[in-house]
Amino acid sequence: MAKSAEIELREYRDRTTGRNIRQLTDHRCHSHHLYFTNPGWFTGRGGEQRLLFGSDRFNRTNLFSVDLAGGSIEQHTDADMPRPPHETSFLFASLSPTRPECYFWRGRDLIAVNLHDNRERLLYTAPADYAVNMTNVSADGRFVHTAIYEDLSNRFSVDLLNGYVGFGEYSAARPTSIVLGIPTDGGAAREIFREQYWIGHVNTSPTKPNLLSYCHEGPWGKVDNRIWCCDTATGRTWAVRQRRSADEVVGHEYWHADGIYLGYHGESRRSNAAGKQESVPGSKTFGRIRFDDTGNEEVTFPHETGHIHSNDYSMVVGDGQGSPQKVIRLWRWNGSGFDGPRILCEHRGSFQVQQLHVHPRFSPDGTKVVFASDRTGYGQVYEIEVGDWDSLPML
Repeated sequence: MAKSAEIELREYRDRTTGRNIRQLTDHRCHSHHLYFTNPGWFTGRGGEQRLLFGSDRFNRTNLFSVDLAGGSIEQHTDADMPRPPHETSFLFASLSPTRPECYFWRGRDLIAVNLHDNRERLLYTAPADYAVNMTNVSADGRFVHTAIYEDLSNRFSVDLLNGYVGFGEYSAARPTSIVLGIPTDGGAAREIFREQYWIGHVNTSPTKPNLLSYCHEGPWGKVDNRIWCCDTATGRTWAVRQRRSADEVVGHEYWHADGIYLGYHGESRRSNAAGKQESVPGSKTFGRIRFDDTGNEEVTFPHETGHIHSNDYSMVVGDGQGSPQKVIRLWRWNGSGFDGPRILCEHRGSFQVQQLHVHPRFSPDGTKVVFASDRTGYGQVYEIEVGDWDSLPML
């Protein structure tokens, strides 16, 4: 298997905040870390801490990792992904919490790759008339959970990774979706439940092996309810943070590190004179809620969040997608609301396709943020220390 011997690590100071930024990749192609709901940190065979990333180098899409101390890059897979509409991405990949193994789709095949010796195992093949989606691993490492859904690309144009082509049509068509549990040690996949609704973003609780969340996929304002949870032992499902008005939307849900709470953001949207959906001023919210739909805390604030992540409710990071200010922003909990945002750094990302979404995520210890950006023309992976929040400039 080809290996990248060069160290691509470079450092520079952010021109807005003066913070030091480490650019972890610098190849003339697009590279990106895993989706922001999926942690990508693992211990390499030499004991070093590494971060997984997908990359299109050598004109093929494969899985790599970078040594976060020394910058050395290792290639873990050596194949390519199919082209749209059956294209898959390492954005969908997930990492075992119990062993150095990563799970990803290569077309309809679910593959396990050992990150120490790069050996692959085939765990499951989706039916030919189904498409695939996000993977996530149960907290005990025993199952890869995912959803597959009817492939409708023969009915209308579909290119979901590159501009959400077919996104609204898919949601309106209500395809059959199946949530699966696939044993990581091999064996038959277990159907947990199915329904006539487009299901996406299956995310497992990081502490409760029998809990996962998922979403009813589609334009946020047109789904019945965005956030759902499931007990994988029984197949029971229930809505979480149910919509309180027709013009209200929530999304970008993710698990806190405790595996009990889910974070999210939302707003109210109404149609303007041209029929386009716009945010209602003063309606934006941050929130968290327990998996059992209790303990909801929600506060309003006047800022663009974009994709958000936090390990708990003390500090939240966002990329401000949709805002003209292309910066990573931080909010800090003060006991009754969120102060900020303060600017951590510029990202200048285009968000042109899914691989180029900035997707900021805190490291497990909360001291760093990783993100992707095509500020140089190519998507690259970056890391920055959070440092002293009070010394950062206000947005």
